[in-house]
Amino acid sequence: MLVTTSYKPTAAAIDRAKRLADELNARYVERGTWSVRKLGLRYRDPNVLLVAEHELQYYGGGEKPLFFHPSLSLIRVKRLMNGQRDALIDIAEAAPGDRVLDCTAGLGADAIVFSYAVGGTGQVTAVESESALYTIVREGLAVYETQLQLFDEAMRRVRLTLGHHLDVLKRLADNSVDIVYFDPMFRQPVEESSAIGPLRQVANHDPLTTEAVAEAVRVARKTVVLKEHRDSGEFERLGFERPARTRTKIAYGVIRP
Repeated sequence: MLVTTSYKPTAAAIDRAKRLADELNARYVERGTWSVRKLGLRYRDPNVLLVAEHELQYYGGGEKPLFFHPSLSLIRVKRLMNGQRDALIDIAEAAPGDRVLDCTAGLGADAIVFSYAVGGTGQVTAVESESALYTIVREGLAVYETQLQLFDEAMRRVRLTLGHHLDVLKRLADNSVDIVYFDPMFRQPVEESSAIGPLRQVANHDPLTTEAVAEAVRVARKTVVLKEHRDSGEFERLGFERPARTRTKIAYGVIRP
């Protein structure tokens, strides 16, 4: 992977790019006047992390870059603030003070919603296995700002961990968290989701294993939740209750230990 900057970077941006290149064991290259695509061709590496002044952008060969953004989590938190329901929070039975382990952080949207729901007395740990995605989300959670203070506070409270969720689960004691959540890359993609397209460039595409679910059941006190396509066979394969049909293509299965 290459790490570079935007055109005419500040000294701080160059220092940050070099630091992230060292962290990711990647190659720092000067941007010059090269486009990202031509830079990748020049160094024969299509995977480029661009360090802009206020965000990171990852180019993995797709048409659009991946960058941190709250996506629908901002709308969902606003709805919760207005007293409306959220399907994930309801099925997970999340409540203030709960400890949540999000095993597949992705861009962190669900972790942020959980963080708001469990509040300052709760705890949300989100695990991400892919180092480039982990770095983009870690930096975004730390500095991204909206005009909603409670949302920003929820973002800052999310604890992001680099690693594989199975390794993390195996280290935890029985009944040590309240909720374990899985949102793996769907076996049957929801193609119309514009937010998922760039994420697929860098995300872990491995299917969820029965071993990981068994560890989650051991660790969780209240619920283990799986997010998948509503027509997916993963719910049955992994032992989750078959979710009710929904108007959207997204559904949640649950196991109550």
